[in-house]
Amino acid sequence: MALINPYINFNGNAEEAFTFYKSVFGGEFAMIMRFKDMASPDFPVPEHEANKIMHIALPIGQNVLMANDVPESMGRTNENENRSKISISAESKEEADKLFSGLSAGGEIEVPIADSLWGSYFGMFRDKYGIEWMVDFDPKYKGQI
Repeated sequence: MALINPYINFNGNAEEAFTFYKSVFGGEFAMIMRFKDMASPDFPVPEHEANKIMHIALPIGQNVLMANDVPESMGRTNENENRSKISISAESKEEADKLFSGLSAGGEIEVPIADSLWGSYFGMFRDKYGIEWMVDFDPKYKGQI
């Protein structure tokens, strides 16, 4: 069965927020990835955004709280509106395709589901009701993160 995990967008303070969440919930980060970790000629990263969080994950029970800093080039996140996405960690590529296809029907695809630069199978969209979703299958974790 697929896991559904909250995913929060921040304006440059994701690490600070997650350090706070970790102090409340306990545990250890399952992953911290900075934009500089993914820098390449195909994915240039401005120096002032290099240390910002591209992905951070904090397991909480059966769930994982996840987040990133939104790059300035994508515009500032309006903190007075919903700034979260629902992230689904699928157990297989087939499940990821099924969930992506079903939930995105009638919606707007932002990132078509495909193999990602970071090694997982990933896609992102806004469904027909305006809810933002990310579907991910990482063969290393098989639905765990």
